[in-house]
Amino acid sequence: MSDIQTAVVDWLPIVRGEFLEMPGLRLTKPQVQRLWGVDTVTCDALLDELVNRNFLKRTPKGVYARVDADCS
Repeated sequence: MSDIQTAVVDWLPIVRGEFLEMPGLRLTKPQVQRLWGVDTVTCDALLDELVNRNFLKRTPKGVYARVDADCS
């Protein structure tokens, strides 16, 4: 497992937990990086994984929110 994969595995439950705790949470990629102190590569991999798992969606404006959130 690469360092990035390990980091993503470590961060998944933390980030997922925050989005579950705050259903209305909407963050841009830079906000995710600042909030959890992750680098760009880790952030990209983490958000991609959460989107691929159908937990988060990316809006046309680049905001990440839970799939079941109303982003209108």
